[in-house]
Amino acid sequence: MTDTIANRAMEEGYFILRTGSTVRAAAVYFDVSKSTVHKDLTLRLRQLDGRLYHRVQAVLAQNKAQRHLRGGEATRRKYLALAAEKTGQ
Repeated sequence: MTDTIANRAMEEGYFILRTGSTVRAAAVYFDVSKSTVHKDLTLRLRQLDGRLYHRVQAVLAQNKAQRHLRGGEATRRKYLALAAEKTGQ
């Protein structure tokens, strides 16, 4: 593993801890794919720093548990916007 990849994995781990953000948000922030962030946080980070890995996994598990709530809220906002658009015409 190159130093660049190792540094990116560590930075992504600290970012997730600091912000509590999702893998998708981290991918946008670091301008890499979701697959890259996921691999960095699940495989590479484990080799680099076990304690950080476990802390990050706890945040990711929390995000996964809340995922259905965020999806439902997004759908609700979508249909509210559609209804407002329809009545505004």
